[in-house]
Amino acid sequence: MRKVVVVGGGAAGMFAAYAAVSSGKSVILLEKNEKLGKKLYITGKGRCNLTNDVPVNEFFSNVVSNPKFLYGCINSFSPEDTIKFFTNNSLSLKTERGNRVFPSSDKASDVTKTLEKILVNSGVDVRLNTSVVSLIYDEQTVLGVKTDKGEIICDSVIVCCGGVSYPLTGSTGDGYKFARSVGHNVIDLRPGLVGIELNGNEFLDAQGVSLKNVTLTAKINDKTVFSDFGEMLFTHFGVSGPLVLSCSSMINRLQLKDVKLQIDLKPALSYNVLDDRLIREFKENKSKEIQTVMRSLLPKSLIKMVLNQSKVNAYKGCSEITQAERANIVDALKRLEFSVKKLRPIDEAIITSGGVCVKEINPKTMESKLKKGLYFAGEVLDVDAFTGGFNIQIAFSTGYAAGINC
Repeated sequence: MRKVVVVGGGAAGMFAAYAAVSSGKSVILLEKNEKLGKKLYITGKGRCNLTNDVPVNEFFSNVVSNPKFLYGCINSFSPEDTIKFFTNNSLSLKTERGNRVFPSSDKASDVTKTLEKILVNSGVDVRLNTSVVSLIYDEQTVLGVKTDKGEIICDSVIVCCGGVSYPLTGSTGDGYKFARSVGHNVIDLRPGLVGIELNGNEFLDAQGVSLKNVTLTAKINDKTVFSDFGEMLFTHFGVSGPLVLSCSSMINRLQLKDVKLQIDLKPALSYNVLDDRLIREFKENKSKEIQTVMRSLLPKSLIKMVLNQSKVNAYKGCSEITQAERANIVDALKRLEFSVKKLRPIDEAIITSGGVCVKEINPKTMESKLKKGLYFAGEVLDVDAFTGGFNIQIAFSTGYAAGINC
């Protein structure tokens, strides 16, 4: 019987262990924390958005980095397969807005408990509080692992150590160290799905304001690199929220000093329709200050930013507003612009972007092309996706592929 060691007991590691033992192997799962699935407990705000119920062909449009690499494993273990897996193992699920799938209990712990039960019942040797120090290998093959409790010799090692985001969950970059030790390239690590810091301090007036039904666009040298409709909010550092998190993953490999963010505050209204509305508002409120009349269009804390970008005096009467100034206001409402300072730190990111270079990994089996018997799965790889359960599905699918094929 082949002996397999899985390093890391997160989403990818638990699925790799399950797949390996299901295919007739003897499996040891090593986890340095005191419990399995520590990061799973905090995903989806503690509810665990465990997959996204979209057809496989739509899944890949939500993958930011290296979607083609994932074609094989996602098709082999799809979102539909994930849903069947958990429901067949007595975990009730529900699907919410955006096809996001959660446990019906809204408890992430129920997902982890289900996986733990499956592993124990399948005969996986789960060893908690055990840290892997290094890989054991010769010129061609990985032979085992060295832990803080001794060496383990085996036929295959599956590295599922996660990234470096949320380091308190144990994701401290061990997998990258192991990969480099056998000659793998690690693509520069960047924060993915994280808040964006803005230059200046004008946005501070809007701190705490949540925007719904707006369009956020990111441009670099006038080229659009991201644009989507949804929700976002202003914070003490800049902007965050669902739209911003997705945007961050699309710009994190660019020169951020050249990136401009534009918010269309009124995406449902064309320039002409919005201009006609301003004309009506100004005619009906000739004697009022422009900042007062703008309250019918915007939250009070956004008015100053819009008027400043329009170069219109907030105290100016509506009857004094010129056609050119009105055009500037319309433009600011449709393209409120900010320059990017930087992304928030990687330890605040939901996902790590970058990782083990996928050109050096067999996409069907997740085996290293550099060392026989070595496999990688989950966040340690240079693959990442938008929010909505896609990243956890990637962990499940890559873990499954590694476990079946190791």
